[in-house]
Amino acid sequence: MKAIIVAGGTGGHIYPAIAIMNKIKEKEPNSEFLYIGTSDRMEKDVIPKLNIPFVGLEMKGLNRKNPFSNFSVIKMFFKAVSESKKIIKEFNPDVIVGAGGYITAPVLYAAHKCKVPVLIHEQNSIPGISNKFISNFADKICVSLPNSVNLFPKDKVVYTGNPRSEEITKVDKVSKKEFGFDPKKKLVVIVMGSQGSTTMTTKIKELIPAFNDKDYQVLVITGKNYYDEYKNIKTSSNIKIVPFLDNLINLMKDTDLMLSRAGASTIAEITAIGLPAILVPSPYVTENHQYKNAKELEDKGACVIVTEEDFSKDRIVSEIDSLLSSEEKMKNMSQSSKKLGIIDSATRIYDEIRKIIR
Repeated sequence: MKAIIVAGGTGGHIYPAIAIMNKIKEKEPNSEFLYIGTSDRMEKDVIPKLNIPFVGLEMKGLNRKNPFSNFSVIKMFFKAVSESKKIIKEFNPDVIVGAGGYITAPVLYAAHKCKVPVLIHEQNSIPGISNKFISNFADKICVSLPNSVNLFPKDKVVYTGNPRSEEITKVDKVSKKEFGFDPKKKLVVIVMGSQGSTTMTTKIKELIPAFNDKDYQVLVITGKNYYDEYKNIKTSSNIKIVPFLDNLINLMKDTDLMLSRAGASTIAEITAIGLPAILVPSPYVTENHQYKNAKELEDKGACVIVTEEDFSKDRIVSEIDSLLSSEEKMKNMSQSSKKLGIIDSATRIYDEIRKIIR
């Protein structure tokens, strides 16, 4: 198979795209890939490290607050469409797969114009602007959450789950011992998105000292851009602070509780392995979709939601202490979470790709 993969902006788009590529390679080892992303976001660094051919195009999102600034975005869109057509004709793919981000709109529109089969994957409960636009031209639309099925054309949409769920079930576990933690004590991992969070950095800096000398251990993943802000925090030996982890999903298999945002990939990962979680949805995303992502879990007893507004040192420590001190609560949350997990999502998406190629 020859496939162009398009995704950009955040790990929530990029890592599902990588999971889809990995599944295609597993099924068809001689496959060829070209990855198209934005020229200034994290995919420009992540994808070349995987030895996958990468092309970066300039693309920004629409500014809803200042519509007049969107003239430059529209100009950028049509330039990206023109460049994408040339790339598509030269690479001559069997299929083009979009996994979200602004860059998908011009590339997948160009694919439609070039008469190449198009599949998109929507990670979130509420479709982003790009996927709403591209849904008109896509041959197949795969969604991560069951309620999202109702937001796309019925003849195109299929509920597959998020491919990261299958990825995490297959990776090897990395022991907390490898990070210098005591394997007999419980571990809480705190991470606020693949790139970190400006607003949450202040809150977590205030939170960290409250964990000093607790009978459980805490790993804080700051995001590379925010790591320097944590350097002056004094911590006891049960706390470790790192900027980023390439093998986070491996460590999650030896984690007892997650405190994180409610991005679609995170939800796919925790439900695939039944990892108890306290979720803090980002209020800065389109149509508050992270809250809606998390609400589907909370309604089933699979997580605890704490809004960013309600996030405080006392509230979070209380929630963590309450959960970790009750084996019954942890077990029930884990079981409820696992019931929501789909562990063959990437395979389902591969099957849909094969259908539209045929």
